[in-house]
Amino acid sequence: MNVDPLYLFSNQSNIPEFILSSVTFVYEVRLLLFMTFTVVYISTILGNGVIVLIIQLDVRLQTPMYFFLTNLSFLDIFYSSVTVPKLLDILLADNRRISFDSCILQMYLFHVLASSEMFLLTAMAYDRYVAICNPLRYAALMRREVRLPLGACAWFGGFIHSTFHTAFILRLSFCGPNHMDNFFCDATPLIKLSCSDTRLDEIMLTVTPGILGPSCFMMVFLSYGYIIRSILKIKSREGRRKTFSTCASHLMVISIFYGTGIIVYLQPMSVYSSANRFITVFYAVITPMLNPIIYTLRNKDVKGAMQKLLLHQRVVQKSNIVTVS
Repeated sequence: MNVDPLYLFSNQSNIPEFILSSVTFVYEVRLLLFMTFTVVYISTILGNGVIVLIIQLDVRLQTPMYFFLTNLSFLDIFYSSVTVPKLLDILLADNRRISFDSCILQMYLFHVLASSEMFLLTAMAYDRYVAICNPLRYAALMRREVRLPLGACAWFGGFIHSTFHTAFILRLSFCGPNHMDNFFCDATPLIKLSCSDTRLDEIMLTVTPGILGPSCFMMVFLSYGYIIRSILKIKSREGRRKTFSTCASHLMVISIFYGTGIIVYLQPMSVYSSANRFITVFYAVITPMLNPIIYTLRNKDVKGAMQKLLLHQRVVQKSNIVTVS
């Protein structure tokens, strides 16, 4: 039997829309969560936006480390913007409907950004490895011609990974039911709604993250293995503390990102349950807000640049008041 190759990547759905799940159906609780997540979302946008602004305005922060941190902040802004607005709509208006095309687009963008962040965190681990283990060659090894392609590869890798998965999902048929067990369109709950044979998709969804995720994690683990070995060789306790403090923020972000990702994506689809929604809320909503807090509170350079910017604004305001007077 001859099969048109285009058929493999064309959707055969009879469902015009999906019905997303709500975190809770109690109105008072939904309203409280709406206000909470609104504050979280605004904090995410402002926090990451401030980091980008400070890095761009302070010449001392024009280094490879802060180049990658800028990319991470942009990723977190887009990452939360893909899912949180619809979540707020669900909580406030109980509008759980999403069109088929919007659902696919949301899933595609979410996986683009999640995959890109995974690759970017790996690049940031390499940056810290070079900075600590090869400090004299750091400027040469992480020059502009190196870090720009590294950053671009992180974003491009996310697009390739998500396009690959989305193409496989688009070949499935969706005949009903259309109630999705998540508050946004994700690959696993979407595949579970298909009336097609999903064995290939389940294998791909397990194997690909099962290869890429651990591979990136092992590269990060290897980088920090060398970093810790170099730190232990430093004779001064204060020197060891200062050196490790430059990596502590990155380690915290990696732990949060991989910890939640492993729970959701590296488990068999057969054990996927409604409890995953609460874990999903954490990594899709809370984590993007935590990153700027972690990097700001534990980074003296960023705090110093922020204080300098605030002091400059106060001086400008005072001078304007004096001029008006």
